[in-house]
Amino acid sequence: MKANDLVFRLVCFLFVSVLVFVPIVLATDTATVTATVTVQNISVSVSPGTVTYGTLANNASADTNPAATQTATNNGNVAEDFFIKGVNTADWTLAGTAGSDQYVHKFCVATCGTPPTNYTALTINDSALATAVATSGTQTFDLEITTPNPSTVYTEQSPNITVTATTVN
Repeated sequence: MKANDLVFRLVCFLFVSVLVFVPIVLATDTATVTATVTVQNISVSVSPGTVTYGTLANNASADTNPAATQTATNNGNVAEDFFIKGVNTADWTLAGTAGSDQYVHKFCVATCGTPPTNYTALTINDSALATAVATSGTQTFDLEITTPNPSTVYTEQSPNITVTATTVN
């Protein structure tokens, strides 16, 4: 009996060892989530991007309609809002009305006709030019300048315009 007892114990030991040391295999399955991402690109260009008003008298006006109408283009990959602003030049201050060394710069986006019809005075702060411009979309605009009344400076000034693009709010 001792041999049978020994065989029984050995079989029990092997059985328990198999249960403890051999992992139990369960059925599994996997799935994959395919993901993509694109970084937004905010970009605007203005064409032709140059305006030459020429030489003007004191308190004189000139505009870009229709010879030099500007076109702002959304070169980004999302819809954009466009803003526009003017600057103080080296010697002139941008103002709502012409005064001594104060000039007026205006913009128009629709039915510009003869200035000042539908023209809005620029400031040194952003003003809305266009909203929710689609990718590759455009916004045309015209400009009008009025020189100071009077100017004490008779050198060329650079009354530049800045168009800024932001994400749609």
